[in-house]
Amino acid sequence: MRFVDVFPKSSPLCCLFLFFLCWNGAANTDTRAGLLELSLGKFKKVFLNKTIPTEAILRDIGSNVFFLIFQLHTHHLNTTVSFNKIPSKDSSVTGADVGLLSVLRPEQTVNTWYLQSTDGSALWASVVIIPYGERDPIPGGCNLEFNLETDPNIYLQYNLYETTIKFAPANLGYARGASPPLCDVNTDQNSRWRLQYDVYQHFLPESDFREAVLLSHLQNMSTVQLVKAYGIQLVRLTSDEMSTVSFSSIPGEGVIYNVIVRDPLLNTSAAYVPVHTYVCNFNATMDNCFTLGKISTKIFFTIIAVAGLFVCFFGHKFLKTGFFFMGFVFMAFLFFVLITRVTSLNYDIRLVLTAVTGAAGGFLFVVYWWRFGCVFLCMVIVGLVLGFLISSLVFFTPIGEFKVFHDDTVFWLTFTCIAMVVPLACFACPRFLNILACSIVGSYAVVLAINSYIYTSLSYITFNILKRALNTDFSSAYTNVPFQVNDIIIIIVWMILVASGLVVQTSREKGQPPFPPNPYKVWKHERARRQTNILDPSHHVPPFRTRLQNLLTQIQGFFQKKQPSGERTPLLL
Repeated sequence: MRFVDVFPKSSPLCCLFLFFLCWNGAANTDTRAGLLELSLGKFKKVFLNKTIPTEAILRDIGSNVFFLIFQLHTHHLNTTVSFNKIPSKDSSVTGADVGLLSVLRPEQTVNTWYLQSTDGSALWASVVIIPYGERDPIPGGCNLEFNLETDPNIYLQYNLYETTIKFAPANLGYARGASPPLCDVNTDQNSRWRLQYDVYQHFLPESDFREAVLLSHLQNMSTVQLVKAYGIQLVRLTSDEMSTVSFSSIPGEGVIYNVIVRDPLLNTSAAYVPVHTYVCNFNATMDNCFTLGKISTKIFFTIIAVAGLFVCFFGHKFLKTGFFFMGFVFMAFLFFVLITRVTSLNYDIRLVLTAVTGAAGGFLFVVYWWRFGCVFLCMVIVGLVLGFLISSLVFFTPIGEFKVFHDDTVFWLTFTCIAMVVPLACFACPRFLNILACSIVGSYAVVLAINSYIYTSLSYITFNILKRALNTDFSSAYTNVPFQVNDIIIIIVWMILVASGLVVQTSREKGQPPFPPNPYKVWKHERARRQTNILDPSHHVPPFRTRLQNLLTQIQGFFQKKQPSGERTPLLL
């Protein structure tokens, strides 16, 4: 039976079916041919596989275009882009965000690249070609470190503490067919040493790992104009400085980096290939990007948050509880830094030891208050904990990005001075200092607990200081973090808790003595009163030794078999 016998030629179903066959045939032809037609400046999605390279071709290149930067981006899987059908070490690059720079020959109107997946599985990728003129600087044109002769890529590495990007120096632009300027012969204003590099950062929406979101934001960081519009400029480097920049690692938070090279003499610029990271592994079986946050961490900070919430509202009324909390925080932080720097123990073991040591520190703090009752020395510890948080908050602001604080000596000296100013400023009002510390520190413990379940940048107020104390290389890292919807909500909650804690505790303590008397002296006074006052029932309480002997006798009698009572001899008849 023929097709025309089933569907008449004039039938709408016939037309629809013919259109489907033509479209499907064209799609299959493109797949078999592995050919991808591209346009300048337009992002396009492409399906890649490992076995057959996809040929990407650009036609009708204008004579005003001097060089092209071909960009290939994926979510997290590796791809390879090459000048040749068979990739070689010096003609290809592999990664999730890769690119090639093609310097055009005179009269050249067509250029070709080859793309393929390298992770053993087919995947979708996004490609774009960015054109530049002969006056624009050439990103990576003076590469001496990486494999490509001209390398516009940004190479990214990360660990728990910091994320580092590296890139090759650029060269001056030149006309088609001309020889490129020499890189390291002259260092005057007529050489590439006049070029400047602006490093930009762009954060993705918090905890959003969708591929479509990433690719849409990568589009906003691909050209010079878009990078300036959507990125945050963190630093400007000269050609004399190392082309390496470090940032604070934020696991689970997507971030895109790009570099714009500027020619201040010609007022031209060009962008490198943007690179992104989530500072986590999507392929790990445990602790991957979707399961960040250990159970031990959640338990630890949840318990701290419950205690902190109680201290926030009742820390001064229940003074021993407040002192225990402050002693715990003080000792736990110092011990965690110490044990992490000198040992290589497992994280969970370190966290348990930190909790035990912190509890011991809190207990000793309470014992000291009970025995000596010295308010001023106790307020020194409480003030230092509050001063640490206030000083961390100061360096969490753009003040912490100043280059002068990349020097460890300057940083720690300034940090310590700010931390000590807080207790000194409030030393004349110890009760207010204690209430203020309980409200701020106790409520911030709630913020840290929230971070264990939902990401918030506010946790890096103290985490950045902890990273710097643990890693000596962290001093050069830029600690900029995103400030998005979650952070706005949580900072409002934090401020409400602080204000509520201050109001509740201040109103409750109005008219009361600033601090209770020395507990040890009160206990001695009560004991002497009981011993001399025969009317006090406690005066007739037996000594401790007698009470202990009576208790042991009672316990011994509990385990002895009870003897039967009554006559056991049978009566004689």
